[in-house]
Amino acid sequence: MSSVTGSVPASIGEARDRTRWFALPVILVGTFMTILDFFIVNVAIPSAQAELNASDAQVQFVVAGYGVAYASGLITGGRLGDLYGRRSVFAVGLTAFTVTSALCGLAVSPEMLVISRALQGMAAALMFPQVLSIINVTYTGDDRPRAFAGYGAALGLATVGGQVIGGLLIASDVLGLGWRACFLVNLPIGLVTLLLLPRLVPESRSASARGLDLAGVAIVFPAVLLLLVPLVEGRQEGWPAWTFVSLAASVVVFALFTWQQVRLSRAGGTPLVEPSLFRSRSFVTGLATVLAVYGGMASFMLVIALYVQDGLRYSPLRAGMVFLPMGVAFFATSINAAKFIRRLGRRTLTAGAILIVAGEVCLALITCDAGAGVNLPLYEVLTAVAGAGIGMVGAPLLSQVLLGVEPEYAGSASGVLSTVQQMAGALGVAIIGIVFFGTLDGASVSPAGYGRAFAASLVYLIALAALASVVTIPNRWWTGRFHAR
Repeated sequence: MSSVTGSVPASIGEARDRTRWFALPVILVGTFMTILDFFIVNVAIPSAQAELNASDAQVQFVVAGYGVAYASGLITGGRLGDLYGRRSVFAVGLTAFTVTSALCGLAVSPEMLVISRALQGMAAALMFPQVLSIINVTYTGDDRPRAFAGYGAALGLATVGGQVIGGLLIASDVLGLGWRACFLVNLPIGLVTLLLLPRLVPESRSASARGLDLAGVAIVFPAVLLLLVPLVEGRQEGWPAWTFVSLAASVVVFALFTWQQVRLSRAGGTPLVEPSLFRSRSFVTGLATVLAVYGGMASFMLVIALYVQDGLRYSPLRAGMVFLPMGVAFFATSINAAKFIRRLGRRTLTAGAILIVAGEVCLALITCDAGAGVNLPLYEVLTAVAGAGIGMVGAPLLSQVLLGVEPEYAGSASGVLSTVQQMAGALGVAIIGIVFFGTLDGASVSPAGYGRAFAASLVYLIALAALASVVTIPNRWWTGRFHAR
């Protein structure tokens, strides 16, 4: 798995190059499992709540505990990979994720499920940023867009496929496991991946990382918690005063974290987040674009699920199948993203954002007054259009953000990028919840009422996609930087 030198015969070099691609599906399992468990739990929750006699608050913590623990640890997880080896930390995270998945599937009480989910989120935080780091340091030149295309496809399939896979597992009642199969399915996948990992994935670490910034960890962890907890729980709680106090406090603690990181860097230390990353305008602009794109993506998936399951009263399996055309379209554009990049360059991002706008505008028009008589085939075609656009934007965007990052800072940059992705999702869901349920409160709780709430939510999503289409237009900061090194 080492790099090929000039003295190695071409045939051997080509063989090693082919072998290097076997590493990609192995590490992408980490991406798929992490994101799948965000969405598959929504299908499992009703049955789990009934069997374990869980309260509504406990159910909320089953969902929120995973996401908050996961997002809070991403920056630290990325830096640990720089320090101790990305493959090694990935293996630790995957092992922990597999074990905690078993604990979730074997839970005998709501408390056990809540704690197991939080531990599962912490394990995911160790595993997930290593995927981006390994891709960034392993694949160069024309290979990099292809690798990120695979990453984007795994991300999208897990997002869209959560409903489908969860619905199929529960409907088929594998071995009589019911909702528990949604967690226990991770066990064989995790074990096989752990066996393949040392054989196929090369080890890498930062040559400049000298130690873990424990002070930075102690500051950034509560900062992320203070930001995410009110965003995740605020709407369900009716936005009490503590949510606004927490959001304000997060600004103060993030400012303290920034000061501490800059001070440590100037003193010659190894900060958790390298401040020099933010001197790159392309990196900062890319993070802002990630906020818009991934905030819209998470929100879009949520309101579709609410409209189809709660509004149209579809079963979990039937609702999951509604996502299938969107998933197919997403996969098709994601896997061909490298081809789009070669032909269109940075315009790939703009074209994808325009497709999202077109699909969402048409969806808003057909659902606003459709009631229970929505034209389902047309609905699925339009979600597929939006899904194709998301696939064209998602993977190339992440590749672009990491393009100028030096290998020694890959873990730090990946942790920041992954954290921004999750913050975008939490912020987007919080805002879309206000719009959707605010509109629904003033309407009859009927298919027509849900249709109007869905249409109102799409106005916000269209604005985000339109913003992304404008920001991604080639300009003097981005032109010439899109193609991989």
